[in-house]
Amino acid sequence: MTHYKSFETERLLLIPTSEEDAAFMYELLNSPSWIRYIGDRNVRSVEEAATYIRNRVTAQLERLGYANYTVIRKSDREKLGVCGLYDREGLDGIDIGFAFMPQHEKQGYALEAALEVKRAGIEEFGISQMKAITSKDNVASQKLLEKLGLRYSKQVQLPNDPEELLLYELKVDNLTLHQQE
Repeated sequence: MTHYKSFETERLLLIPTSEEDAAFMYELLNSPSWIRYIGDRNVRSVEEAATYIRNRVTAQLERLGYANYTVIRKSDREKLGVCGLYDREGLDGIDIGFAFMPQHEKQGYALEAALEVKRAGIEEFGISQMKAITSKDNVASQKLLEKLGLRYSKQVQLPNDPEELLLYELKVDNLTLHQQE
């Protein structure tokens, strides 16, 4: 089996999401904030979550070497949410995204994880342009994207999705890399 990179921050471990995370992903995919802001993925069982991981996460991980990371708190090994880099259909470029269980929101975990995923995307995977999409009413996500250095660009629609989303973009250059140091 191929070993994929994991990452670590002061408080968190970011481990590539695998089928072992199916029960957690089932819970996250059906959490109120996921349904409201990201959309219903029609995952109705732990088995369907495992299939979702296999088809959506593992397939991209095998193809690109990066995908979705399960965010785990070091202190007690609790799974808090996910953060990752996604090759999303209908979006030109790599999308940075995040989602956390409601009880773990507003504690700085999403920013901490996303800063590390952004760093890894640029420095370890050579991504020179990152994008992000969010719903118009997800103000918390918009603020986090701006803290990451992404800027609002325009409204977009993804294939088979009637909702207009806000597109944020970050072009990576030497200045961007030095600002992170």
